[in-house]
Amino acid sequence: MAVEVVYRSSRDLERLFMDKAEADRHDKMLELAELLAEVLQKAVPSLNEQQVEEAGIYMAKNRDVFAKAFKSQPDALSELLNPATE
Repeated sequence: MAVEVVYRSSRDLERLFMDKAEADRHDKMLELAELLAEVLQKAVPSLNEQQVEEAGIYMAKNRDVFAKAFKSQPDALSELLNPATE
């Protein structure tokens, strides 16, 4: 009988990871997404819950691109508008 170690995200109990670091990164991304959603909801109250959640997750997943854009490199956002084809 083989034993397999898997890691579960504390914020997304349905996802399993084979690597603890990957599970930690996922948790941190979801934490950031939650905070972004709160800020977006406060800034734009007309957005519904699903919209702020989706926007928060999108921004958290693309945090590096947004960070570049906020650091005086607005052209970095073109990566999101025109994704490279593989």
